Amino acid sequence: MFSKIFPKIHAEGYKFLVIAGIITILFYIFSNFLGLIGLIFTIWVYYFFRDPDRVIIENDDYLVSPADGEVIVVEEVDGPKELNLENKKFKKISIFMNVFDCHVNRTPCSGKIQEILYKPGKFLNASLDKASEDNERNYYKIIDNNNNEVIVVQIAGLIARRIVCESSKDQDLKQGERIGMIRFGSRVDIYYENYVPLVKIGQKAISGETLLAKK
Repeated sequence: MFSKIFPKIHAEGYKFLVIAGIITILFYIFSNFLGLIGLIFTIWVYYFFRDPDRVIIENDDYLVSPADGEVIVVEEVDGPKELNLENKKFKKISIFMNVFDCHVNRTPCSGKIQEILYKPGKFLNASLDKASEDNERNYYKIIDNNNNEVIVVQIAGLIARRIVCESSKDQDLKQGERIGMIRFGSRVDIYYENYVPLVKIGQKAISGETLLAKK
């Protein structure tokens, strides 16, 4: 019960929590009202960087959500040209994370990371279609246990300025394992083959738990 009310936070959050705490103390020196605003901000920083444990299905017949947020795209597209997959068809699901969603990202499947590619870019609103091609982003090409290619793309948003990668090339992953996070508002795209989508636009997804697609 305690862990649900006060979940652990991601390592990236500690420095921001300290900064927010210092600002709150300084605000209280000048005004109780400003101090209250600082306290609310500090609570939000803690909440933003929360890193709760999730219950993972651990089933190779399913892909689980790599992110918390709203499903904003379910479609068939060409693969990412950055990975030389533009001549291959994939199904794509995009999940938009607002500033109140948990921003820790997880792998949708078990498998091995074949490639990681970082691309600098702009900081458009992550809910826009152009964000997938223009924004700062990080690609993970994963070969799942069924020998399918599954691509996860972390995309920075309007406010986000850093994508955090916590994985490495040739790393073996278990389904639902943490692979990184994006700071302050963002989006995650997943490209996959040989699975049937189970979600629809507007649906809320939970990282590591929501079933996105089935073989």
